[in-house]
Order: sequence, then structure tokens, then C-alpha cells
Amino acid sequence: MSTLEIRGLKVTVDTEQGEKEILKGVDLTIKSGETHAIMGPNGSGKSTLAYSIAGHPKYKITGGTVTLDGVDILDMTVDERAKAGLFLAMQYPVEVPGVSVSNFLRTAATALRGEAPKLREWVGEVKGAMEALNMDPAFATRNVNEGFSGGEKKRHEIMQLELLKPKIAILDETDSGLDVDALRIVSEGVVRAKAANNLGVLLITHYTRILRYIEPDFVHVFAAGRVVE
Repeated sequence: MSTLEIRGLKVTVDTEQGEKEILKGVDLTIKSGETHAIMGPNGSGKSTLAYSIAGHPKYKITGGTVTLDGVDILDMTVDERAKAGLFLAMQYPVEVPGVSVSNFLRTAATALRGEAPKLREWVGEVKGAMEALNMDPAFATRNVNEGFSGGEKKRHEIMQLELLKPKIAILDETDSGLDVDALRIVSEGVVRAKAANNLGVLLITHYTRILRYIEPDFVHVFAAGRVVE
């Protein structure tokens, strides 16, 4: 059982007008096997929360704590947070030219597990994940996110989620730009990963439609940099 605990989290960003406080004291607890949905208007701080937990250097922590299983993660590097069991699916995944999907995934798995997966077993894992997400086998040879459609980017992130098996997953607007079929397939991947690994999920979204496929245990409303209900 893992627990991500956020207490009094305050975060600022640099703007042309100087420092601006975005998060103004966020309190939230996510445990293994739970799905928490956060909804709220643009600019309320939802994505800032996701990136701050993951360790994006743009965001400055000015107060509060974030712990995973009682260990403070705010002093950890991004890769240390990943090794501790955190996973972030970004709203806008970046391209990684020259790095194939298969190499990227195996390198990530090696870093997290401390040893390279056995090739035969790994090939089977990747094949199974791709089939479950209705992905063409040729996808594995393409460079990460290079020329990917919005749906392909999101499927790739959920494939990472299924293969890397984190403790807590933060999904930042995973439903953004997806048609009904892609939304269903991606959502089913999240549900599978949760069931297989007792995954804790923080789902950030503008829309209720994804909640028809991923049933949350808790729904929170985010406004003005805080969880208000």
C-alpha cells in the first residue's frame, strides 16, 4: 500500500510581472487503488499541481510538503521521483528525435528496475501492451512522439504506464483531443493498469466524459489554486 500525501503545497512561477503564486495551499491524499479526479477551470492550477509533484524546474515550491510513503520527494530529482514510483502523463508529450519507442521503453524499465528486462519476456510484455491498446506493431520502431497523432501520443503514455508499473500515476488531461474510440481505449488501459498493480491515480480533466470510463472514487473541485471540495 502506497500513499501520496500533499499538505499545504504552495507554488510560484516567474512571470514578466514577477513571481506569481499559483498553488495556495493544496491538501490531498491519494492511496494505492484509489482514483481521484480533479476538475476545475483553466488557470485554476490543476496542471501546475501535476508538474510540481513531478519536479518540473519551472515551478518553485514555497511551502508545504509532498511525501510518498512517508518520504519527502520535493528534494528528489525528477528521475529519483520516477524511481520512487511516481508517473506523469503529460498533456503535451514532447518529441524525442532519434530514440525509438522500443529503446525508450526498455531503457526506462532498466532504470526503474535496476537491471535490463530479459529480452524475450520484455518483447512479450510490449507486444501484449500494444495489442491491448490497438497499436500497430510498427509503432515500436518509430521515434518517440515524432509525427504522432494526439491519440498515438496518449496511447504511448498509457503503454508506459502499463509497462513501467508505478505506484502513483498523475494523468494530466489524458482525454484532451481524443475521439470517442481513442478515449475508450486509453481509459481501458488506465483501468487495466490500476487493477493489475493496485495503482493510485490522480486524474486531471476538464470534462466529465472520461469519468464514464474511469470511475473515480473521489472527485475534487480545483479553484484559485486550492482544492475547494
